[in-house]
Amino acid sequence: MEPAPGEVLPVGYHRFARSRFVNYQLNRWYSLGFTRFDDVAEAGRRIRSFEDNARVFGSLAGAAEAEGRLRNAAFYYRAAEFLVDPADPAKLPLYQRFRETFDAGFIEEEIERELVPYGDGALSAARLTPRGPARGTVVIHGGFDSFIEEFFCFWRFFRDLGYEVVAFDGPGQGASHRLHGVPHDHDWEKPVGRVLDHFGLEDVTLLGISFGGYWCVRAAAFDKRISRVIVHPPLFDLLAPYPPTVQGFLHWMVRHERFMAWSIRTRTALVPVLRHAVRNCLYITNQLDREPTVVVPWFLGMNAAHLHSELVDQHVLITVGAADRFQSPRLASLQAAALTNARSVTSRVFTSAENAQNHCQMGNLGLALSVMADWLEAHSGRDGQA
Repeated sequence: MEPAPGEVLPVGYHRFARSRFVNYQLNRWYSLGFTRFDDVAEAGRRIRSFEDNARVFGSLAGAAEAEGRLRNAAFYYRAAEFLVDPADPAKLPLYQRFRETFDAGFIEEEIERELVPYGDGALSAARLTPRGPARGTVVIHGGFDSFIEEFFCFWRFFRDLGYEVVAFDGPGQGASHRLHGVPHDHDWEKPVGRVLDHFGLEDVTLLGISFGGYWCVRAAAFDKRISRVIVHPPLFDLLAPYPPTVQGFLHWMVRHERFMAWSIRTRTALVPVLRHAVRNCLYITNQLDREPTVVVPWFLGMNAAHLHSELVDQHVLITVGAADRFQSPRLASLQAAALTNARSVTSRVFTSAENAQNHCQMGNLGLALSVMADWLEAHSGRDGQA
């Protein structure tokens, strides 16, 4: 087994690939702390298409596993799986290799895995107990099609500060979807509520990552066992960054399904990133056999009215990168303004000077975690009292 990684996460956003989307993903795998720079740089040189991704990272995973670098191997299997089409029979075996290698590589961390009954399936959850008296509980979830294990550096960071950590795959995510068949649902108070029930938790901090920055706000609006919310970063309303003409056109498309179907088919054939998003949306909602048009209401379902920001009365921390191309600083401003009844709202914009300007602060994730820790320390009294 490779030596345990250091506590300091990598700093710097690198040009691993020409494609901005691929380059972001490569920086993501590197920034999370369990890959080697030379391996990721090699991947950047070899990946020329989405189809190359699984082959290249699969090769790196196999090499790392053969050398006993199981933590590296786990993250390379995850990277390999990421861009595989949901209908490809290789997708599930890659996920299973990721889980097996992750559990073997992180066995010394004493992760307690749990299944939380949920509808006809189950949510996959994990728990880390603090080494010493607990200072509180941080509940963590990801966004869109993420795996909660990707964010182990978050778990470890808060565990090492003395917090109990509960991390879970929500509906449509990770093992909750791939192994237990639970489709995505925007009403995130439902999975959060079941997780809190299962572990008997009160007075928790809820941390939502990426699209999870929408769902954690929704959960806090309806479940007051949540005392503090870390929104990393907010989504607020998917259409908010666009001018009224674009918003009106999209709503018109919803009413004209044949035109919308033609538009989606044409654009996804030309734009691999869009095809990836559409196919994964169909996948996480268990609708791969449906027309791609069903993804439009799903995306539009993430809107300000559904979010109910006015019902949030907890302490809220909002983090965002100044150059975030997925969830822009404008969304952070709109989210902060909508939290009219929050006990407090703190916003932090990360900059290029800090190497943290990108989505979810990939490039300097350690800085973002430190900001979260300082904020949590200032708002960690019972029931969220500072």
